[in-house]
Amino acid sequence: MICSAGTPPAVGAFLRAYGAVVLQVPEDARWPLLRRIVERFGYHPVSNVTPTHTGHAFGPEGYKTLAYEIYAELGVPAAVFVPTGYGELLFGVWKGFAELAALGLAERVPRLYSCEPGAGGPLAAAVREGVPAARVPVGETAAYAIDCAVGGYRGVVALRESGGRALLVSDPQMVAARAELARAGLWAELSAAAGLAGYRQLGEEVADGPVVCVSTSSGFKDRDLLDVDGSAVVDPEDWAEVERRVGRG
Repeated sequence: MICSAGTPPAVGAFLRAYGAVVLQVPEDARWPLLRRIVERFGYHPVSNVTPTHTGHAFGPEGYKTLAYEIYAELGVPAAVFVPTGYGELLFGVWKGFAELAALGLAERVPRLYSCEPGAGGPLAAAVREGVPAARVPVGETAAYAIDCAVGGYRGVVALRESGGRALLVSDPQMVAARAELARAGLWAELSAAAGLAGYRQLGEEVADGPVVCVSTSSGFKDRDLLDVDGSAVVDPEDWAEVERRVGRG
């Protein structure tokens, strides 16, 4: 596994628990190193080695089972909001519902909404420009799991074929959505809250049936997990500090 330098310790520990060798390198070095490893060792890459993101053929076959789960629970919802980086999960959800419809099980495919950080948004750019894929500069965002500079054509296909839209959400919108999920008992990482943030952005515009907001991962993956103030040891005799901390909550 080739990860960006600064990957949270919890992510590295998670990967190593399954036997992975984890290499953390500068972000721009990831794909050149991947290509070199593939050429030198003959390994099969499950990520892309192309200028725009093409993904792996097996990826959507796993992601599409999310559509099956949604269909089993709700039937076909009015819309599905998906946190989006390269667009592979988005495409997988569309593929699953499209196949259910082709088999005569589902009557239609729900509208899909991609939810990307406003600091980048290559899929939104591709849709806006009418091209299969786009590359964009990426600004500062804490949603590191989906802050992609380049998208892939499959995300465009999912939005076009489902009649959906590409949404851009801000960090404050994702922070609010993450807090809302936490109040409901779901601890999501910031990137995983992008789906709910996108839905809250549109409001009642899509409220013509059940709506699904996909949440993709645990809060253990956030880089601000070990917040200095929240993790600091409190002196039990320092009542002023106890009052400050408890009163703040």
